[in-house]
Order: sequence, then C-alpha cells, then structure tokens
Amino acid sequence: MSSASEIKKAFGVNAKRVQSRLDDITASPNLAILMQLPAANCHRLTGSRQGEWAVNISANHRMIFEIANDPVPMDEEDRIETIKVTDIRITTTTDYH
Repeated sequence: MSSASEIKKAFGVNAKRVQSRLDDITASPNLAILMQLPAANCHRLTGSRQGEWAVNISANHRMIFEIANDPVPMDEEDRIETIKVTDIRITTTTDYH
C-alpha cells in the first residue's frame, strides 16, 4: 500500500496516523531511533504476541511488525541490539485491546 488514496480507503479516519507511522518508520535508520519517537510509542509485545513489536496508530489501534534482519542482531546477553535492527516487516494493523 503506497498511495494516499489506498491508505485512506483502507484506514478511513486513521489514514493520516497510519501515514505518519509509515513516515516515521521510513525516516528511522534503525529500531533504536524509532523507539525514541514519542508519537510512535514503539514497543515490544508480550504474551501471545511475543516476538512482535508495535507502533501506535490511535489509542487502541496498533501497527504490528516483526524484525526482518536475518539473523536478528543480539548481544552477548541475548538482548536485541535495536541500533543494529535495520529491517522490519509490517504484518498487520489491529485493535488488540
């Protein structure tokens, strides 16, 4: 989905926010930078969504993604090195609340 009209058709009232998050993702050279953007509220998910990440679209709606680097950059203590994560794959947008 790349055009403004496609985004508007798919997301209606949330279209501008979806575009803003896509712009944030495109402008961020790595996951560490994306995590610093307050409006995006980029965060790791837990529970049944472990291994996935999200950015806010609205109060309840999230854009869900996973790290697409292969292999996922990890440090010696098995933590994701977010500054080395340069590839993500958006999997869905949802209201999971």
